[in-house]
Amino acid sequence: MPNTLSTERTGSRLYFPMKLFIVTKNDSMLSQKGPHPMSIGLTAIKRAYKTIRSSIDATPLVSSRSLSLQAGMPVFLKLENLQKTGSFKVRGAFNRIAQLTTAQRRSGVVTASAGNHAQGVALAARTHGMSATIVMPEGASIAKQEASGSYGARVILHGRDFDAAMEKAREIERTEGRVLIHAFDDEAVIAGQGTIALEILKDRPDVRTILVPVGGGGIASGIALAIKKVKPSIQVVGVTAPARPTLADGIAVKSPGRITRPLLERYLDRTIRVAEDEIAEAVLLLIEHKRIISEGAGAVPLAALLNHGRRLRGPVCLVITGGNIDVTLLERIIDRGLVRTGRLLRLSVVLPDRPGALAKLTSAIGQMGANILHIVHDRLSSGLPLTQSRVDLSLETRGEEHGRKIMNHLKRNGYPLR
Repeated sequence: MPNTLSTERTGSRLYFPMKLFIVTKNDSMLSQKGPHPMSIGLTAIKRAYKTIRSSIDATPLVSSRSLSLQAGMPVFLKLENLQKTGSFKVRGAFNRIAQLTTAQRRSGVVTASAGNHAQGVALAARTHGMSATIVMPEGASIAKQEASGSYGARVILHGRDFDAAMEKAREIERTEGRVLIHAFDDEAVIAGQGTIALEILKDRPDVRTILVPVGGGGIASGIALAIKKVKPSIQVVGVTAPARPTLADGIAVKSPGRITRPLLERYLDRTIRVAEDEIAEAVLLLIEHKRIISEGAGAVPLAALLNHGRRLRGPVCLVITGGNIDVTLLERIIDRGLVRTGRLLRLSVVLPDRPGALAKLTSAIGQMGANILHIVHDRLSSGLPLTQSRVDLSLETRGEEHGRKIMNHLKRNGYPLR
C-alpha cells in the first residue's frame, strides 16, 4: 500500500495526512458512512454570501512585492486575520445560525472549538440574541478562552483535545437541547467559508493558484468547491501541518469530516505538508514584510509557497486565515524563525577567568557588527576548571553568511566555539 501520510498526488491518487484512506478523483466515500454531500454547491455559497455579507467584513486582498520577489511570481494575501473576531470562522458561524428556527434559537447553541470557531459562534449567537455554550480543550489558549467569554458565551474546559471537547459538546446537546454547530463538518458552515472564494474572484480574477490551510476541511472544501464551479482552471492547493503538537494548532485536527472529506477529494488539486520551522519562518516574514500578525495555521500557505512552491503557477493567492495568536507563543515563534533564517546565532565560549576577558570577547563580536541580545557569564558550572568560565551568547546577525563570518572571526582570535 502506498504511504498514506504523503501529501503529494501520484497519478490519479490523492493522499491526505493524518488519516488512512486512499481515493481516486472519481471515487465517493469509500469507507465512510453517511450521505454524499451533493446538496452543497455554488448556489448555496452565493446564498450564504447574501445572508452574511452585512454581518462580516469583506477582507482586503493585498499584494506583496517582497514576497513576490522571493517566490518568483506575483503573490497576493487574502487577509482573513482582519475579519471580525480575527478569523474566517465567523463566516460559517453566521451562516449556520441564520438558518435556525425560532424554537432552536430559544434553545441556544453549543459547539466545540480550540478558539477561532468558538469566537465566531459566540459573536453570531450574541448578534442574534441567543445563548451559546463553548466547550474548549483544557489546553486551549487563555486569550481565546477570554475572547469567547467576552462575547457572552459560557465557556467550559473539557478534555485534552478537540475530540474530547466534541464529546462533551454532544453530551450538552442531548441534555440541554441545544443545537450543535460543528466547527467544519456542516453544510451551512462550509458554504459560509466558501464565500471567501467569491471575494477573491471579484478582486483578482486573474489568480491562477490559491493556497489554503487544511485541518477539518471546512474552509478548504468551501473555497475549492466555489473555485472549481466558477473557474476550474484555477489550482486550489491545500496545506497541512505536522502531527500535533504544532504551531498551527488551528488546523491540528486528526482528519477531515464526513462531509468535508469527499469535497476535498473531489475539488482540491493537491496538498502540501509544511514543517514546524517553515511555519515559524512564515509567521516572521509576514510580520517583517507586511506588518501582518498571523497565527501558525494562517501562515502555512506562505510556508508552502516559499519552501515547496516550485510547481505552482502565479499569480498566487495565500489565504491568511486568522491572526489570533498568544503573545507568548508569538515570541517563541519569532525566535525560531530568526534561528531558521540564521539571524539569531547562539554560541558558547570558554574563557580564561581573569579581568578583561569578557570585555575582549564582546569587543571582538562588536567588530563584526553583531548585536548581543542575551549573555550569561557562568563561573560555577561543574566540569569547569577554577581558572575558566563559560559565556553563552545570543547574537542578532544579518543572516547565515554574516553568522559564519562572525564564527570564523572568533575562531581566528583564539575562541573555541560550541
